[in-house]
Amino acid sequence: MAGLVSLGPAAALDPQVLRQKEDRLFEILRGLGRVLVAYSGGTDSAYLAWAARQSIGDAAIAVTADSPSIPESHKRDAIVFAQQFGIRHELIPSHEFENPAYAANNPDRCFHCKDELFRRMEEISPSYGDCAIIYGVNSDDLGDYRPGQGAAKLHGVKAPLVEAGLSKAEIRELSRLAGLPTWDRPAAACLSSRIPYGTQVTPENIKQVESAEEELKALGFRQFRVRYHGELARIEVAREEMPHALSLEMFDTLSAIFKRLGFTYVALDLNGYRQGSLNEVLPGRNP
Repeated sequence: MAGLVSLGPAAALDPQVLRQKEDRLFEILRGLGRVLVAYSGGTDSAYLAWAARQSIGDAAIAVTADSPSIPESHKRDAIVFAQQFGIRHELIPSHEFENPAYAANNPDRCFHCKDELFRRMEEISPSYGDCAIIYGVNSDDLGDYRPGQGAAKLHGVKAPLVEAGLSKAEIRELSRLAGLPTWDRPAAACLSSRIPYGTQVTPENIKQVESAEEELKALGFRQFRVRYHGELARIEVAREEMPHALSLEMFDTLSAIFKRLGFTYVALDLNGYRQGSLNEVLPGRNP
């Protein structure tokens, strides 16, 4: 089912331009000397961690937040990837749920999450020789609503993928050419992003969402989200995967699973999966 990931105009990507941008990325990373990479294990951060390893070897350390908002399966995948490619890797505790501003789940929630991560990375940086902190935002992300970018600016965190001019499609293609298994990984986000703004995020409600998404994965779905609305769960699946969902047998299966997990109602979103759908309620962002 790898073909479900759209690379956009992949055929139009010029191999020479791709290599020039990758060479530029390596040059940027070598210029930083020592780096801590904010590493979730997704396509962008995995490629950045790999590129840092290629450029500066053991002077690159990938750092993953050990937080309830990160699915356990994602943490395991991040560990396996780092081991596979010889990347130094640290799992560090993250305590954003202790911050009332984070738990309140206002539209700036991601700022508080990234602020916590970057502060923790700053704390451990001296033990690695005062590293630069970098993260995997790409050039396509700059036009989206991402409060975490404000936290990066506040902490002086660098964005080498943006500096090298790399888009999401280019990162996927370079990852594929490098043999990285993350090249076609579905878009991912922290579990708290499944909770509507204004509804408090807790370890309990995001664990309920995590369990539901693991069940969907086991049923063969690949690109999806479970959006939490109290006693109702709203399922988004990629439109190309809709036929797999649209049968009476699947309806009965999903109903039984979600009720077992504590939901009273389960709904299938007819608009399908779209990244950041909960942002649609923000002023000026209605479709």
